[in-house]
Amino acid sequence: MWGFCTGFYNRGMSRPFDVCIRGAGIVGRTLALLLGQERLRVGLVGSSGPSAPACDAAARDVRAYALNARSKALLESLRVWPDAPSATAVLAMEVRGDAGGTVCFRADEQGVEALTWIVDVPALEARLAEAIRFQPHVELLTEPCDAALTVVCEGKASHTREELGVRSEVTPYPQLAIAGRLRCDRPHEQVARQWFVGGEILAFLPLDGAQGNSVAFVWSVLKERAADLLAGTDESLCQELEQISGSTLGALQMSGDKGVWPLQLAEVDRWIGSKQGKAWALAGDAAHTVHPLAGQGLNLGLDDAAVLTATIRAREYWRGVGDPKLLRRYERARRAEVQRTALTMHGLQQLFAQAGTGWQSLRNVGMNGFDRSGVIKQWVARQAMGLP
Repeated sequence: MWGFCTGFYNRGMSRPFDVCIRGAGIVGRTLALLLGQERLRVGLVGSSGPSAPACDAAARDVRAYALNARSKALLESLRVWPDAPSATAVLAMEVRGDAGGTVCFRADEQGVEALTWIVDVPALEARLAEAIRFQPHVELLTEPCDAALTVVCEGKASHTREELGVRSEVTPYPQLAIAGRLRCDRPHEQVARQWFVGGEILAFLPLDGAQGNSVAFVWSVLKERAADLLAGTDESLCQELEQISGSTLGALQMSGDKGVWPLQLAEVDRWIGSKQGKAWALAGDAAHTVHPLAGQGLNLGLDDAAVLTATIRAREYWRGVGDPKLLRRYERARRAEVQRTALTMHGLQQLFAQAGTGWQSLRNVGMNGFDRSGVIKQWVARQAMGLP
């Protein structure tokens, strides 16, 4: 299906498409809006067609993302940042190890408005879909179109990536991610919380604004016991979560459905290339996946969209959007940052996966030392926040 478009002139445009974006998720739609601002003609291909809803009801109770200041500024520039309480500012983050190690970050200590924002996915997708409707340079398509550049934003299971012959080196983790939403007896007070216990990682992400008492949870659970947890009742799962979290937020109650997916580290051998004389590039999870322990996945994808747009904007006047040298600039810039982030997340995951009292002591002493490290801690925090 490396081919032709349908609905080529739906908006009365006579010139051909400059860019075809395959995948109408958050990264794909953001990229389409950014390129539309550059007055490029963009065809945006969604798997379910232009009139499909942004997400189904089951997914609404599961998906929430941590977005840093750079991602927030990007989405605000497109006027698609969700209104409160669909974007909850995180004022503090508490990370607890498995033997007394503790790391705490506070927004006021960093001199920032918030450490990150927990964004409700349906609200963000709705804003993006509305903006696409009113962007005259973007056309929603049901089939791929012929264009000088095709950008693949189909996610980690991308079929187009396979068609292009791109190899993805995948390192599976021994955990599954279980995710959902909880109502809590106590308010979250805009604090994100994370626990490392027995090779597993549990995160509570605050939802519903400053006064909210709901959280999204993401639990990296060893595969051998994930099936038992999922086969049990919601009440038994909540009891497990209360035990790990030390009942920090009081009694917990499941709100909506749960989601589960395998965790993996993945990197492609090529980000760019050409087929049949037409250029292509990868972005988002089609190019990379990292462990979710620091919530950097979507931030990396939005950075892909921003850097690709900036690279195209800064091109020499004689270069087209599919020029190989131009796309190599994008690949060099993004591959380096993604590799740094992926290796950091992988290293942390491996550190907390090691059994034995020696490893346990090392990582918890290290956490407490890092918490008192001053300049080093501040630098790491600013990197995670997307700040210079």
